[in-house]
Amino acid sequence: MVARDAVRLDGAAAEEVARAYLTRAGLKLLTRNHRCRGGEIDLVMEDDDSVVFVEVRYRSNTRFGRAEETVGPTKQARLLMAANHYLQRHAEQRPARFDVVAIHPDPTGGLEIEWIRDAFGT
Repeated sequence: MVARDAVRLDGAAAEEVARAYLTRAGLKLLTRNHRCRGGEIDLVMEDDDSVVFVEVRYRSNTRFGRAEETVGPTKQARLLMAANHYLQRHAEQRPARFDVVAIHPDPTGGLEIEWIRDAFGT
């Protein structure tokens, strides 16, 4: 018996999977890969009246932990810095939140997608 190869994604492909998933859920893409000196936001989206900063994490396996566990305090601080930069540049006055989309291969060879809304409780 030959095991199916797990899906392997690079960063851009994982972001596209997350964008498509969130778009199907009703969010609208505002921009991709917003960068500033101290950080980067993978996806900036709109959910009703809120701006949503999305961090996409992909792990090809969970042997050393799940993808969402890699968004620790240092990464959160960089995301906050990049989000503040985005909000200032675009004069946004709407509510904002941080979401994480964690992507892992599932046992069938497909992908498991977990969307964690308001991941940092901000």
